[in-house]
Amino acid sequence: MSKIESYRSTAQVEHYIDGAVMSGESGKSQPVFNPATGVSDRSVSLASKGEVDAAVKSAAEAFPAWSNMAPVRRARIVNKFLQLMNERKNELAAIITAEHGKVFSDALGEVARGIDIIEFACGIPHLLKGDFSDQVSTGMDNWTLRQPLGVVAGVTPFNFPCMVPCWMFPVAIAAGNCFVLKPSERDPSASIFMAELFSEAGLPPGVFNVVQGDKDAVDALIEHADVQAISFVGSTPIARYIGERATKFGKRYQALGGAKNHLVVMPDADIEQAVDALIGAAYGSAGERCMAISVAVLVGDVGERIMPLLEERTRALKVLDGMNPAAEMGPVITRDAVSRIESYIASGVEQGAKLIVDGRNHRVVGNEGGFFVGGSLFDRVTPDMKIYQEEIFGPVLACTHVADFEAAVSLINAHQFGNGVSCYTGDGGVAREFGRRIQVGMVGINVPIPVPMAWHGFGGWKQSLFGDTHAYGEEGVRFYTKQKSIMQRWPNNIKKGADFAMPTAN
Repeated sequence: MSKIESYRSTAQVEHYIDGAVMSGESGKSQPVFNPATGVSDRSVSLASKGEVDAAVKSAAEAFPAWSNMAPVRRARIVNKFLQLMNERKNELAAIITAEHGKVFSDALGEVARGIDIIEFACGIPHLLKGDFSDQVSTGMDNWTLRQPLGVVAGVTPFNFPCMVPCWMFPVAIAAGNCFVLKPSERDPSASIFMAELFSEAGLPPGVFNVVQGDKDAVDALIEHADVQAISFVGSTPIARYIGERATKFGKRYQALGGAKNHLVVMPDADIEQAVDALIGAAYGSAGERCMAISVAVLVGDVGERIMPLLEERTRALKVLDGMNPAAEMGPVITRDAVSRIESYIASGVEQGAKLIVDGRNHRVVGNEGGFFVGGSLFDRVTPDMKIYQEEIFGPVLACTHVADFEAAVSLINAHQFGNGVSCYTGDGGVAREFGRRIQVGMVGINVPIPVPMAWHGFGGWKQSLFGDTHAYGEEGVRFYTKQKSIMQRWPNNIKKGADFAMPTAN
């Protein structure tokens, strides 16, 4: 049986500790569903505190040798992992589609973005270079090092089971840390697939461990004395919780939270391009992206021109099993997600928004048991409505109208979230002012989903980010390392006698 078939057949998804798949001992597990069929194809073990301890212990024991390995040798192992990920990307994408539901082409795109981070991490010898100052004082030199923290952990969401973990562990491991990953229990198999590939690349046992689990596993990682830092991506309430708990236990943390991303369409924008952008960014991956566009801000008279086109395109969406090549949108992750999304649609109607396209009760022939929601389109949404204020995390696009550019900027800056935003315009002055004044961490100008490339780093503002550093890029290297400053003078340059004054550059 091939690896891909073994992952897609009925099986128990286990932990990966000390370089091997480890059967769960807690006795706790939960089903893993194929969202397109609604059938539980496998189950996943949920780690006990003891199993988390075993993963952290393995990482701690591996740390001295791994951190002392020359960075260029670590980079060569990461480079071999990069090669294997490229060779096996189709298999990994199929695993993601089977457990998450996103269309196969989107899953391939997710894997490709994860691979970008791995490629970035191959440059770790350069990224770890410190600074050197000659003769900062008589006969004295000063330089800095960046050294790894030790055992670090990541808690990642269901919507990107490959890409988001890759924001974390390749950079952390290349920098000399050992890593414990707690992936989402809803689509856990991608993490084991990557862990096995990394071992195949030559990664020593214990450097990368995976513990499946729920909140108990997360709390055990946060509370563990040997875990030095926690990275998290998920909802804002949990991001806040992670930050508060990590602070209590003296951990370094980065916790990326929720979003309500707006796309402003100015009157001078190319309308066809703006429609393409809104349809793809709102309904891609069934809206289950923290960078999904969920609010269209229509400026001036642009609403009259764009709404009929949005309605036509939303009604024409091909919502199918993600492995169907014709699919533009697949199912959402769980039956509970269907209920939650449909309750938001009902709320919008109750509060007076105009429901142009209703995606509730969507059925796919041949996949009647699947967790499908069709694309939904609202017009005349106002800031006091629940569907405007809260993150829906589903295929629902809310359209609101404002008089001018100033009103658009004020509207967006008043929102609690500040993850991503976009502006479609042909005016360079508007684009410049938008980029400077908008209170959002990632900004696109005629780019609907402004996810930064691997060497730049990812992160929002306001209630979308807790902690001081963004994910991956040079920010990631700084997060997973600590600076050490060394000052050195040799005996022939040291004056005799004690000096009770504060040292100065003399």
